[in-house]
Amino acid sequence: MVGRRDALYVEIHISAPLEVVWQLTQSPEAHVRWDARFTSITPTSLREDGAQEFDYALGLGIHTIRGTGISVGTKEGRGGERTSALLFDTADALSPLGAGRGYWRYVPTPDGVRFFTGYDYAPGWGRLGRLLDPLITRRFVWWLTAWSFDRLRLWAEQGIPPERTRWWRALLPGSGPRASARRCLSRPPGRAGTDVMADAPESLSGLAA
Repeated sequence: MVGRRDALYVEIHISAPLEVVWQLTQSPEAHVRWDARFTSITPTSLREDGAQEFDYALGLGIHTIRGTGISVGTKEGRGGERTSALLFDTADALSPLGAGRGYWRYVPTPDGVRFFTGYDYAPGWGRLGRLLDPLITRRFVWWLTAWSFDRLRLWAEQGIPPERTRWWRALLPGSGPRASARRCLSRPPGRAGTDVMADAPESLSGLAA
């Protein structure tokens, strides 16, 4: 159940070629179109080991949360599996999420890709944030991630641009395709109770802020 102080897990199956999913998730320009957790991702510098540093922003209308991150993607893996590892942080006192880490895994299947993430973060907002995180924040962040993953699925499978699946369109009758967080898993299949960060690639431990 989402809501405890556990790392978040979101998984979706996408019936599209691995290269398509990889491009839509690894390109900063494409990433911000489907992922509602960001409004901009700006690469800043490339490290000698290939890790990419970046600035990110989430515009909320009356305020924009800004932070920094570093990520690295790998294409080597058994059966063509790929991974991406990430560290992120923010000095914004209004951000409900503080420093965090996570990963994406891309596992080829006969008819597409198992795309899943595991990530964790320190709550923002001090003592209040630590109180609200398992009750509200963590649940909402899981939903937002899962809903975004389904927007990605619709784009990769059917070519439906994420701009056509913004949340407010679901409120309008006959508004067309809708993304749904219900299509995603919240725990690894068949492994209830497992620490989802145990599936993190080795590249995550190699990242340093």
